[in-house]
Amino acid sequence: MALSNAAYDAIMRIYNDRQLDNRRAQEARIEEAYAKIPRLAELSGEIASLSLRKARAVLEQDTDDFNLEDAIADLAEERKVLLQAHGYPADYLELHYTCPKCKDTGLIDGRKCDCFLQAEVDYLYSGSHDQKLLQEENFDRFILEYYSEDIMDTAGVSSRANAMRARETAVRFVRQFDTAFENLCIYGDTGVGKSFLSHCIAHELILRGHTVVYLTAHDLFDHLAKSAFDRNEDAVDFSDQIFSCDLLIIDDLGTEMTNAFVSSQLFLCVNERILKKKATIISTNLSLEKFAEIYSERTFSRILGSYTLIRLFGRDIRIQKTLQGK
Repeated sequence: MALSNAAYDAIMRIYNDRQLDNRRAQEARIEEAYAKIPRLAELSGEIASLSLRKARAVLEQDTDDFNLEDAIADLAEERKVLLQAHGYPADYLELHYTCPKCKDTGLIDGRKCDCFLQAEVDYLYSGSHDQKLLQEENFDRFILEYYSEDIMDTAGVSSRANAMRARETAVRFVRQFDTAFENLCIYGDTGVGKSFLSHCIAHELILRGHTVVYLTAHDLFDHLAKSAFDRNEDAVDFSDQIFSCDLLIIDDLGTEMTNAFVSSQLFLCVNERILKKKATIISTNLSLEKFAEIYSERTFSRILGSYTLIRLFGRDIRIQKTLQGK
């Protein structure tokens, strides 16, 4: 995706700030550790002196019998032991990166790192996902107690057993994301955890460095309309991400104003991502029958043949939390 100069500069400022923040954090750790363990400062000085001596030896092709590499390694090991003896991690004095893969440069061998691709998404549409929400809504907080064992479906499966199976499917989706192409359609009544389950998946995949675009159906079609009709530069850039990101999540499908454009764009989006083998998750309050009626048999058939269906049912969790004072 080609970014405008302004967008690229804005993202690079984020990386520059990140690098500066991490260097400051490193300096603070060094100052703290040196104050507590004075020998660390001496070791750092000795290592620096030997490193300089080694550089000179290489330049002057000096064949001194004294093994500088071993001497530096011994001092580094002493530093490591000292840190651990005082309760610090062995790498406490090292520079810590927000993204270890690209070392906060945004690039790996001249290619954009996954973190840079996600930064593009965040810049072009800052509302694609709520970072605070994704931190709060994860698999550890998917509480099965909100699903009753007394509510059964027509096959005799309880709401709780069904939710447990849905969670297992979502966890497997994340675990196999890099090796198996899969799409999910999560459907069911209002307030039964469909969006929450999508957030859990998004949370895990963003942590693993994948680009995730999370949009309500209304926002998705609004962006596609701006890209198609207004040729808005940011909207055009973002529509590229809609079709190429690692995971697209379309939330609350069926709540938008439906027309011929929306129906055709949904098919285009679903079909293009299937052809590109890019994963998509759709969540909807619509029944499967209503879905086919609103978005055409063609779209429904494409989803039915290429998506794993997850149905959630039970009592409205938001109402349960309200009654419990949460």
